[in-house]
Amino acid sequence: MMQLNDPITELKGIGEKTATLYHKLNIFTLDDLMKHYPRDYEEWRDIVKIGELKVNQVYAVRAMVINAPQTIHIRKNMSITTVHIRDDSGACDIIYFNMPYIKNSLQVGKQYIFRGRIVLKNNRIAFDQPKIVSPEEFAQNVHRLTPVYPTTKGLTIAAITKTMHLAVDCLDWGQDYLPVSVRQKYGLPDLKSAVTGIHFPENYTALTAARKRLVFEEFLFFIVSVMFLKDLTAQEINDTPMMRVDACQNLIGRLPYELTGAQKQVWKQIEQDMCSTRLMNRLVQGDVGSGKTIVAILAMLLCVMNHHQAAFMAPTEVLAKQHYESVLELVQNYQLPLNPVLLTGSLTTKEKRRAKESIVLGTGNVIIGTQALLQDDVDFCDLRLVITDEQHRFGVKQRETLALKGLQPHILVMSATPIPRTLALILYGDLDISVMDELPANRLPIKNCVVNTDYRKKAYDFIAKEVANGRQAYVICPMVEANDEMMGDMPVLENVIEYTEKLKKALPETVCVEYLHGQMNPKAKNFVMEEFAAHHIDVLVSTTVIEVGINVPNATVMLVENAERFGLAQLHQLRGRVGRGKDQAYCILISGSSQNDTMERLQVLNRSNDGFFISSEDMRLRGPGDLFGIRQSGQFQFRLGDIYQDAKILQEAQSCAAMLYNAYIHQEKHSEEYQQFWKHYETNVASNVEFINI
Repeated sequence: MMQLNDPITELKGIGEKTATLYHKLNIFTLDDLMKHYPRDYEEWRDIVKIGELKVNQVYAVRAMVINAPQTIHIRKNMSITTVHIRDDSGACDIIYFNMPYIKNSLQVGKQYIFRGRIVLKNNRIAFDQPKIVSPEEFAQNVHRLTPVYPTTKGLTIAAITKTMHLAVDCLDWGQDYLPVSVRQKYGLPDLKSAVTGIHFPENYTALTAARKRLVFEEFLFFIVSVMFLKDLTAQEINDTPMMRVDACQNLIGRLPYELTGAQKQVWKQIEQDMCSTRLMNRLVQGDVGSGKTIVAILAMLLCVMNHHQAAFMAPTEVLAKQHYESVLELVQNYQLPLNPVLLTGSLTTKEKRRAKESIVLGTGNVIIGTQALLQDDVDFCDLRLVITDEQHRFGVKQRETLALKGLQPHILVMSATPIPRTLALILYGDLDISVMDELPANRLPIKNCVVNTDYRKKAYDFIAKEVANGRQAYVICPMVEANDEMMGDMPVLENVIEYTEKLKKALPETVCVEYLHGQMNPKAKNFVMEEFAAHHIDVLVSTTVIEVGINVPNATVMLVENAERFGLAQLHQLRGRVGRGKDQAYCILISGSSQNDTMERLQVLNRSNDGFFISSEDMRLRGPGDLFGIRQSGQFQFRLGDIYQDAKILQEAQSCAAMLYNAYIHQEKHSEEYQQFWKHYETNVASNVEFINI
């Protein structure tokens, strides 16, 4: 029997070459493999007659091949093979692209089972590259849900499925780490049943039960970690409270705009924290454009005026550079006593050495960078304030790392993800929460529209018009590249690679279109983002990696394809990439589904630009029935769990975490009931606590 921490090369048939493909999917161990969850499922239905086929649905038919396959070569590297099939209800064509060898698998006069999506070609229905299924394979899968996994080039869904079956069968599951009493109270299956059920569910009931167990434990381990962190921070005393300084109020008075009421209130809370005898651990929640950055700068000014250092950690190099330039501009305009230093991974060796010398000597009193700030050879002189921006929560490992670099600092977390307060209190249990729910008076509200795919040409024309007027645009796709194996009853998903080429052909040649996605190496991603920020790129086609990327005030259009695949909160985050300048901004949401409930959900974004209202509606409208249909939203990117759709499970996990943690602090962790849970937590969770996606 094999263990979860064994490398995947221990599995039969996984050599070094195949393992390299799995590594591209961040799968190195059997545990990684088990957590490579399906992104959808196919439901194999009964065989139907050709006369019953409808466009854009997936069917299986048993039909006879009535003529030899005909292959036409359209151009270099492009061929179309057509096959005619018939049953007793009618006839139709089968079309294969770049598969001339398919003729070797088909004989005239013989019956086969074909399964695939129906399309309309020349006003006639046709199968689009159907799979030829053996009677045995069909009998094995009919009425069952089969997994559709995220893949990479060279690794098929069928190959991953085979590997998954092998791993599930040979793993030593041991004793379940969730106590029996917990599983019974919350209606959860055991671990083996849950893992088997998420990959190979017998039916929707089994799938729902398996998913609930895995989502529950994701939330549970997260919340327990937050509870430990809360206890740590509650004990932290600020031995040297800071003194209020006139410089902060003077800066507020000299700004060319007046702070909103929310900004003033939040700044007052931060100032009180930093001047008290308890270390600050505060979250500032506010929509994009609500003015969190100026409040962060005020906190850094207070810190520096008290003769300490402040650090500002951003999620990307481009954003770090933009924050650095913003601080420099304020220093020059208002003669502030701030000496900002930039530290990112892409600096030259000489630039890094100079930056690190400035940091350790204290001549650099405001240090702005990425997680390069956490490297072992970065020593601070007197670090007393750490601000983390966007998705980077300040996790246990980061806290420990910075604590060793000097005195324990005040912590300020900035988030542009509005989360309903009931959920925020659970997810941010270790932090005090401040809310910025006002936008500056001079902000133009974004104009929104929710449309179907028929509107796409008009959208392209509009983008071309905005670019001609000197503006820029984002286009968001849910996938990186096409997956020919992907089927199911959902709409075909747009992908970044092919969409970029399609857009280049649809827009004038003078428009520069490039793409960006998370699988690119960091250097390439930074280069593309910098080129877009510098307006060397007009239209950027991207996955959701862009939602915490760059500040481009010149971008006025956000077009989202397959908008139905995203949560409302995430769509609102994406929309926040535009409308940052003085010009009117627009958000176009193209839905691949015309179902009433889908359009109703998206219309929430059409009606409101208020992130807190939208997040509440997201929680209200999302339900457990849509297990995998909507992409995860906002800041907490759990593998399976979604804080909106699974709000009830989150609350149950919070209740369970409180019970387990109470038992732990009362020295009951070694009781037979809880021993396995805490052993698993200490071995597999606590040592890696970085709060999910930090």
